[in-house]
Amino acid sequence: MALYNKRINDQLMTNCLALSNELLEKETHSFFPNIMSYWNHILFGDLILLRRLALNHIAGLTPQTLSALPTPKSPQDIYCRKLSDFAHLRSQVDELIIQYCTNLTDENCEQFISYTTTEGESITKVIADLTQHIFNHQAHHRGQLTCVLSQFGVNYGCMDLPIIVSEGSRANA
Repeated sequence: MALYNKRINDQLMTNCLALSNELLEKETHSFFPNIMSYWNHILFGDLILLRRLALNHIAGLTPQTLSALPTPKSPQDIYCRKLSDFAHLRSQVDELIIQYCTNLTDENCEQFISYTTTEGESITKVIADLTQHIFNHQAHHRGQLTCVLSQFGVNYGCMDLPIIVSEGSRANA
């Protein structure tokens, strides 16, 4: 999933980088007001979940690991206003997610951590569920983003998991 996540983000980012700033900021009349807001919110979700894991030193993540990245505060955070500035940050976070998943163990997945949500609610969750949510959150909002891109006439290509990530697949299986 981490490889798929990076590949799809790279694919969509390449398409979005080809768009004008006017189109990136155009009102979408959808869940988020514009394409840039989708990218910023997806990054917020990754950063806040990775920080929660890092505070508990899960799978090699520590607060120091994330020290060069922005600190998430709100689901409406804006990390970059220009997509060209944003692309590097997105790639860094995707590489960090791959590193995290590579280091994740079965024992990690069974651990619980507690944290406070952005709404102030105290929650305890198992690491496996938080890790799955990293990918579910991105897939959910990328689905919205691809709908917007389709309406803007952008052909973003194939996003099917079995076709995009062939690692682990067997021919004639």
